[in-house]
Amino acid sequence: MSGRGLLGLHHVTAIAGNPQQNLDLYSRIPGLRLVKRTVNFDDPATYHLYFGGGKGDPGTLLTFFPWATPANPQGRRGTNGSGQITGVCVGVPAEAFAGARKAVADPDGIPIEFAAGESARLQSITLCEADAGRTAAFLRDVLGLTPRGDHRVELADGARIEVLHSPDTPRGKMGAGIVHHVAFRVADEATQLEWREKLIRAGVRVSLARDRFYFHSIYFREPGGVLFEIATDGPGFLIDEPEGALGERLCLPPWLEPSRESIERRLHLLPVAPPLTA
Repeated sequence: MSGRGLLGLHHVTAIAGNPQQNLDLYSRIPGLRLVKRTVNFDDPATYHLYFGGGKGDPGTLLTFFPWATPANPQGRRGTNGSGQITGVCVGVPAEAFAGARKAVADPDGIPIEFAAGESARLQSITLCEADAGRTAAFLRDVLGLTPRGDHRVELADGARIEVLHSPDTPRGKMGAGIVHHVAFRVADEATQLEWREKLIRAGVRVSLARDRFYFHSIYFREPGGVLFEIATDGPGFLIDEPEGALGERLCLPPWLEPSRESIERRLHLLPVAPPLTA
């Protein structure tokens, strides 16, 4: 298959603290909008907020799990380190962020930067690794990505992955302020299944396909420990909301809808207002 099924980056997911602060910041980033307000399907007491361009097009998506609780309104803090994604760069309209990359003042310290480019397009991610060579080889030889140097690869959509060699950096710890995982795009479930079989043949432990309602996903870890996902492009975010109303209400998949009342009761402690306009 030689990597031809990977179309580029699909989304990047990070752990936030307070959902209101998260919404207030990212709904104001030029080119981004709140495209889906839902919950973490594996932990329905936690919001899952999706920000992206257009209709929530794959390749534009930043998503967040806010881990705030009544006892800890900013969420349990994480620690950046080896085996983690330590940098994300997203393109925004040139007039908004002309010149060099600019980091936003993320209240949780999530390492996301913005640079002039195609609006809302995920441009690059950076991995911090104890053995950069081993991870780079995995990206090149197993995922079939194009090498652009010893520790850098490029995807079909032009997005890049930079692998930092940092053997003395302690392992990171998951929590608020940390990037949780990155997802790659494939066109459909048939291609995703081919990738799952390919990864298993390469000796990689891969999850079964999981229904994320807006797409389907498989999960695995690269040799350094970063969580990777391969997600389908469809069916997309218009499956349960019209384009003009994306992000306006709490959307639940059919299997969680019978529990809406109890879910909303738990989420009431973490209020999120409608998207704010600039």
